[in-house]
Formats: sequence, C-alpha cells, structure tokens
Amino acid sequence: MAYTAPLQDMQFVLKELAGLEQLATLPGCEEATPDVADAILEEAGKFAAGVLEPINRLGDCEGAQWSDKVVTLPAEFRTAYRQFVDNGWNAFDHSPEFGGQGLPRLVSAAVREMWKSANHSFALCPMLTGGAIEALELCGSQALKEKYLPKMVSGEWTGTMNITESQAGSDLAAIRSRAEPQADGSYRVFGQKIFITHGEHDMAGNIIHLVLARTPTAPAGVKGLSLFVVPKFLVNDDGSLGARNDAWCVSIEHKLGIHASPTCVMSFGDHGGGIGELVGQENEGLKYMFIMMNSARYAVGLEGLGLAEAAYQKARDYAKERVQSRAIEGSAASVAIIQHPDIRRMLMLMKSQTEAMRALAYVVAAAHDAAFHHPDAEERKRNLAFVDLMIPVVKGWLTETGNQIAYLGVQVHGGMGFIEETGAAQFMRDARITTIYEGTTGIQANDLIGRKIAREGGATLKIVIAMMRATQAELAAVSDADCQAIAAALATGIDAVVQAGDHIVGLYGANVREVAVGAVPFLRLMGIVSGGWMMARAALVAQLKVGAGETASFYPNKRKTARFFAEHVLNEAPGLVREITVGGASALALEEDAF
Repeated sequence: MAYTAPLQDMQFVLKELAGLEQLATLPGCEEATPDVADAILEEAGKFAAGVLEPINRLGDCEGAQWSDKVVTLPAEFRTAYRQFVDNGWNAFDHSPEFGGQGLPRLVSAAVREMWKSANHSFALCPMLTGGAIEALELCGSQALKEKYLPKMVSGEWTGTMNITESQAGSDLAAIRSRAEPQADGSYRVFGQKIFITHGEHDMAGNIIHLVLARTPTAPAGVKGLSLFVVPKFLVNDDGSLGARNDAWCVSIEHKLGIHASPTCVMSFGDHGGGIGELVGQENEGLKYMFIMMNSARYAVGLEGLGLAEAAYQKARDYAKERVQSRAIEGSAASVAIIQHPDIRRMLMLMKSQTEAMRALAYVVAAAHDAAFHHPDAEERKRNLAFVDLMIPVVKGWLTETGNQIAYLGVQVHGGMGFIEETGAAQFMRDARITTIYEGTTGIQANDLIGRKIAREGGATLKIVIAMMRATQAELAAVSDADCQAIAAALATGIDAVVQAGDHIVGLYGANVREVAVGAVPFLRLMGIVSGGWMMARAALVAQLKVGAGETASFYPNKRKTARFFAEHVLNEAPGLVREITVGGASALALEEDAF
C-alpha cells in the first residue's frame, strides 16, 4: 500500500483556491505557470513514491546510529539524498542568486507535502537547511552568503538550528551558550544544545550550524542573544573544506518516532571553542532566528498535512481490501469494512480534514509569495498580516489534526493497526512530535491570542472575518442543498470566531490568565473555521464547474466532502466558543496542592 501523491486535489487547490495563475504574474514568479507547476508536481510525485516512500519503513526500523560522535544513516538514505540533490530538489525554491530555481512558496508547499508524506525523517533534513538558508539570505553579510549559500542551496551542505538547551527549554532567556570574540573578528563558541535535528549525519559533506549564544557584553534575557554560523568543517577562502571544527554530536536521542532523523545533543567548545562567525549584529540573534522558526513552523504544519494524507491513503486502501462481518443492514456474505458506517465516518473525517488542511496551507503559502513579490506596498502589507496571523494556525491546527488523523488510521485498521508491520502505527508515532517541536501547540496558541490578536485589537482578524463572510454570503445565494448546508454551518462558525475574538481583545489586559486557558481551544476554532472557509470556497468552485457541464466526479465529490466537514467538524464551533469565553475560571479554580 504505497503512497501516491494526490495530484488532482493539489492541482485544484493551487489553481482554484490559491490563485496560481495570478501568482505567476508577480515579479519573480513568472516561471510558476500552471503548466510548469503541473510538470513539477508530477515529477515530485514520482520521486516521492519511487525513491523516498520505499525506504521509509527501513529508516523507521534501522534508524540513525551514533558511535564516537559520528552519526550514520541507512545507506539507502545516503543514496536517496544524493539523488535528491542531483535532481535539483533542494534548490528548486531558493534564490537564483545562489544557484536556486526561484520557484514560489506555493509550488514549494505542494512538493514539500509529498516529501513529508513519503518519508518524514528524510524530509526533516532539507527542511532545516531551507530555514538556515532563509535566515542567512535575509540577515547575513554578503561575505557570509557567498561563503555558505551556494553549497547549502545545492544541498552539498546542510543546515541546522541550534536553540534549545537542557536548562532553558522554551525559555530562551535562560540560554547560557557563550561566544567570545577573537582578534581576527571570529568568535569562539561554547555550550551545549539539545534536540538538534540532523545535527550530525553522513549524507552531506558539511553541516552549517546556526547557533544562538551570548557575547561577554550582552544584556540579560532574550535581548542578549546573538546568532553565529558554526560549521562542522571550517571553510577555506577558496570554498574548500578545512579543519574539523569544535562542534560535536555527543549523543542522539532514542525517540518514539522519526527514527531515521537524528535528534542530536550538540556540544560546542569541548576542545578550545567552536569557531563561529557573527550573523548580522550582536544581540539581534533572536530576531534572526525567528526567521528560521517561522519558516520551520510553517513547514512543520505541512508535516501534519503530509502525515495525514499518508495515514488516510493507507487506511482507505486497507478498508477497501479488508473483508470483515456482514453489512449492518444485512448481506449474504461478509463485506469490505469500508461498507460499515463507522469506518465510512472515520475515513470521511480523515479525507475532509486533510483536504481542508491542504487548502489552508497552500492559500497561506500564496499569501507569503504575494507579501514578498507583489508590486503594490499595501498588498504586500495586507498579505504579510494574513500570513502572520495564520502561521500559528497552520502549525498548531494542522499538526494537532494530523495526530488525530493518524490515530484514526490505526483505528480503521483495528488490531492490525497496532501491529508495526502494517505501517499505520509509524504515522501515529512520527506525527506525535509535530505538536511539540518548533513551539508546542500551547506556545502557538499564546502567540495567536497575544501577539497576533490582542496586541493589535483584532484588526487583522476582523479583515479575515470579512473575507469569510463574503464567501459565506456567496455560498448562501446558491440554490443547492449541499451549498446551503455548508453556508449555514460556516455562518455559525464565523459567529463563534467573532465572539471568541471579542472576548480575547476585551479581557486580555484585565485577566490574561483566564484568556490564556482558552488559547488552544481558540486556535482549534480558528483552524476548523478557516478550514471550513476553504472547503466552502472549494464547494463554490465545484458547483460552478458542475453547472458549466463538467462531468468529472471530482467536483460533486468535493462538494459532498465539504458538506461532511461542515456537519461533522464545523459543528464543534459553538462548544469551543463556550469553552473559550466561560471556561477560564474553572480551569484555574483548584489550588496547586490539589493536583
């Protein structure tokens, strides 16, 4: 039961919901025409299904191996990575200035979804490299860019993000790693970082670590953090590799999932100090690192989507093949379990939510492209505000829902889902980390209600609500039972977001603790209503296509799936808004010693 890229739905979302054709008119995006995107997606789908998915199970079983500060991955991963680089996949969405193909994030989102569906562990390596590239592009000096980016863009070298320390966790103010300036302008970096994805491996010739540390004159707290490039191997002036730097993997973690993605404990300075170069200005490191983190948070949201799609495909195929029990209404013989109503309900939950997740993720990717490429400054500003609001929703809702879908995938398999050989359990294990790393769901939710809503008085949220209402009104005007049902559910969902948003803005300053109790429920509310908005838009397009004589079953099926989402997922909105607006006090009522 191998993975197959869902090209038809991907192409539908790209063209009909995310506006690929309009995007291709923007400066710098001209090559991303629908025909080019179709060709890229088709080839990416072949690579995902033919190269990455076949080694996914092997990577899970064999995993990463550590010995004497060296990490080795399965030989098949090294071979696949070489193919990945040689075929240009690492470079396709990076700047042409440094050897990339410059394709927009919208196209990249669809391609990267495939990598994450086919092989989550493998996909983590280029994901972190991409974040490091983006940080250096935006914040590094020209000399740093020329020194590191060409080989990082090509994939010859990979990149990492070194933030977390054992005593600090998510509290970055507690970071202790230090960087001592040297006479030649370099720094000696000392400290230990944990949870460093692909911090050491044998797939690439060099690993470029971006490390948060403090200089001797740095102020306390997060305002005293600076960002440094600390390569595994020093790089000579001619671009060749020099001496081994003092940056070592002293152990790797033994984990629930993503076994072929080494999660490293990195130690800098055990032998005199890791030689590093300052990125940008001293004490501005957190600002620079957030570029990587925002990129990574969006990418982790795609992991939730990718794993959901893979889990759905495996459950769907199993349900069609597994014969068990007679039909509930009676049948002459046992039937495939897909005929049982509860199996059908679970598959529809998996399918509808995955499609809603995909639509939201791609639309946010298109807005990101417009925020950086649109010639009109106001349009750039508007799109950037939308992206900023939605990043925690994409990260939080897609990963939480991806976990739910992986759980349902095991449930559809029944007892066989609990058996590793079927593969359903791996998706559940691999998905579990996605709600935790790059900022837990709670951190995303606090960011959403605090920095993205309360701080600006809900201004961007109100703009998004107006866009949702416009879609709802358009759908309500269609004389079709499915469209009417979707419009009614969406209206209720929008009203819930309005009520919850007003509650957050009105009470945040006076009683932030009670508001914060509802932060994660509000993130889920935003996710399901935003997803419902996307499915409503999809239903509108499908209705127009059917009305114009389109005979493909994809369109009426899309409308039916959107109605299911409205009646089985959007219906949570009234309960969530009550939890958000009145549930804070009861969550905080017990004294600490009562737990």
